[in-house]
Order: sequence, then C-alpha cells, then structure tokens
Amino acid sequence: MKSVTQHLGLVCITYSDEIRFKTLTRTRYLKLDLSERQKTLAALYKHNLRLLLRALEFCQEHSLKLYRMSANLFPLSDLEDDIGKALLYEMRNDLGQVGELARNYGIRVVIHPEQFVVLNSERPDVVKNSIKMLENHALSLDFLGLEPSPWTAMNIHGGKGGRAQVLIDTIRRLAPSVKNRLTLENDERAYSAAEILEICVQAGVPMIFDVHHHVVKEGLSSFEDSSIAEFARLARQTWQPPDWQIVHLSNGREGLSDNKHSDKIHTFPSAFAEVSWIEVEAKAKEEAIFPLREKLRKLS
Repeated sequence: MKSVTQHLGLVCITYSDEIRFKTLTRTRYLKLDLSERQKTLAALYKHNLRLLLRALEFCQEHSLKLYRMSANLFPLSDLEDDIGKALLYEMRNDLGQVGELARNYGIRVVIHPEQFVVLNSERPDVVKNSIKMLENHALSLDFLGLEPSPWTAMNIHGGKGGRAQVLIDTIRRLAPSVKNRLTLENDERAYSAAEILEICVQAGVPMIFDVHHHVVKEGLSSFEDSSIAEFARLARQTWQPPDWQIVHLSNGREGLSDNKHSDKIHTFPSAFAEVSWIEVEAKAKEEAIFPLREKLRKLS
C-alpha cells in the first residue's frame, strides 16, 4: 500500500505537438548581424515563455504537479555578446509569471542542464564553461521566480569518472544560487548510485536516484532487487526536507539491461511507493504517465 501521495512528472514536452519549444543553433546565430540577433532571440524567448506558461496550464489541467522544464528554454543567453542576457533582464517582469503560476497551481518545476556540464573535467576551460552554464541557468530560474532551493532542483550527472574529489571541491565553491539548487544523479557509466551518494554526502547536495541507470550499471535482473530500496532510502536522507526527494523512473526499451528508454512504463519498483516525486522518463511522455498513474491509484 502506498504511504505517500505520488506526483508523476512530465519531462519537457508533450507526446502530442501541444508543447514544443523552439531553439537556435550557435552556428546559425553567429551568421546574423547584431540587429538580427536581438530580433531573432527576442521572438524565440517570447515564444518559449508562452509555451512554458502553457506547459504549466497543461500540467494543471491534467493534475500533474511536477514538471521538468527545457534546459534550452533561452538558448545562447550565455554568449559573450550579452544580447540574450540583456533580453532576459528586459523580460524579467514577464518571466516572473512562471513562478507565480507554478505557486498558484502547486506545481514543482525542475531542470536538467545540458550534458556538456562537467564540473570535474580534466580541462579547466570545460569546468569554467560548465560553471558559467549553471550560473546562467540559475539566473534564468531567479528571473522565472523559482526559489533557490532543491525544490527547484537543477540536476546534473557526475561527469568525468574517477574524479570524485574534484567534483566535490568544485561544488563546494559554487555560487549559492547554483549550489542551493544543485542535485546529482547516478548513471550507468561513470558514477554508480553508491559513488554518487558518497559525493552528495560530502558535497552537501541531494541525490536523485535513477533506478534505470542503477539496474543497467549493476546488471540487475529485477526492479525488486534489495539495493533499489536501499538506495531510495539512502538518497532520501540527502534531501532536506526528506519528502522533497525526487527519483527518476524509466524502463529499458528491449529489457532491463537496455539503456534506451521505452515508450511507456511496464515495471514500477515497489520501493518507489514511499517516494512523492517521480520524474517519468518515458518516450511517450503524458501517454506513459496517465496509465501508470491509474495503475498506482488502483494499487493504493
């Protein structure tokens, strides 16, 4: 029997074409003259803001209380020309509608920055750029009126394998607007659940336990392996308050060991019955969430 109210989270876009954000490549952007850059980014940012507000409306209409917004909502806003950043400052009053709407609807908004964020790279320039990207995301979250705490989780992977202490040291030096939101997730290659848990404890940031990565990494044969319940419990202890804990749920497309995500969720770990916030990383998006939610209701 479930002991908590569970909120299944939508990741970025809908399976339908209803929520689809626009983007712009750096190559295309740099071909524009300065006036065209400003005009192009302004139109794109305003479009994506409207879509983000619509995404929150969609979540409200379908009783979804967890939403992972796109990490590419305001592309190129961290470039040296500062055009994108200036636009965000100009739009800050409009951007604040997002936090207000999220609070009114009781929707939790989180973000998963790009894979290019590697805080423990062997290359100092990569670390510097990674920190800059996180600071830019934090600034956008501030403008959106989303609080600087793990409630607005800014989640990343561990990065370069074998460099745990470098990662810990880098996290400790991050600006509060970044560190106070930062969470770390285990993966199937560089950092196991046990390794990320230790890093989170040492760095003082919450851990997001990804059950699919764990199963693939450890070669497990079941979602009922005792280690899943153990890491769900241990990860919860890194969250303050513990009931803010987020976990990631997905299934392998061709079986447990397949690292590609399936369209829908066929297997749900019983250990997640005690977790309130579950991001559903399934290809079918809301079409995966709705039947899973109904199944969990019947089990409660």
